[in-house]
Amino acid sequence: MVIYKRALVFGATSGIAQEIIKILITEGCSVYCVSRNINKHEALIKDLNVRKDISQNIGGEVIDLNRIEEHENIIYRALDFLGEIDVVFMAQGVLPEHDKVIKEPAYVIDCINTNATNVIHLITIVTNVLLEQERGSIVVLSSVAGDRGRQSNYVYGCSKGMLSIFLQGLRNRLVNQNIHVMTVKPGFVDTEMTKDIQNKGILWAQPDSVARSIIKALKKKKDIVYIPWFWQWIMLIIKVIPEKIFKRLSL
Repeated sequence: MVIYKRALVFGATSGIAQEIIKILITEGCSVYCVSRNINKHEALIKDLNVRKDISQNIGGEVIDLNRIEEHENIIYRALDFLGEIDVVFMAQGVLPEHDKVIKEPAYVIDCINTNATNVIHLITIVTNVLLEQERGSIVVLSSVAGDRGRQSNYVYGCSKGMLSIFLQGLRNRLVNQNIHVMTVKPGFVDTEMTKDIQNKGILWAQPDSVARSIIKALKKKKDIVYIPWFWQWIMLIIKVIPEKIFKRLSL
């Protein structure tokens, strides 16, 4: 049974988002894709048009989501195209370069804006649209990195932690409004964003398996989902380590 027939996807050309969209197409959804890279976007739309059937509509646009003055226009263009929005996926983000994080304060702020502040701005507008519809789901890719700050990626982690806390509060606010808010916390995923990381091991997941888990959790209306599942227990252990000890660990 198809639960979601109309989906809006931000960060549509990211590895996980592309796999999510393929599943949505298979299940009969129409999709509006918002991307940053024009070449990847055009290739994605072309591929989706081959996969879809006559009853499905595929559309989208290329835009820099750091232009927050355009956020409302994007969402209403998607709404006009789809008619209604059943589910919104937020998959945009960047993995900061550690050397630049240490040396360039402005770069730190840019990364936090891209991964958190601007996403929160979008979600706030989306929420108001879904409230007008009196139904809908919001699915946001956060990260296990947001559960505790680590020296290797603390800027990325703090932006994802900010996003996760915002979603927690939003979920609490909307619990009786027929709006489902799901926070997705992937662990290590082998995507374009992580291509420069060497020595990928058994904890790494592939985008297609992550996407299947997200859709499965969405249909069950989960609140918070760690993907793969074992990251919930890994992060539980990491979170209970006393700070006096944790700050001395090389993680």
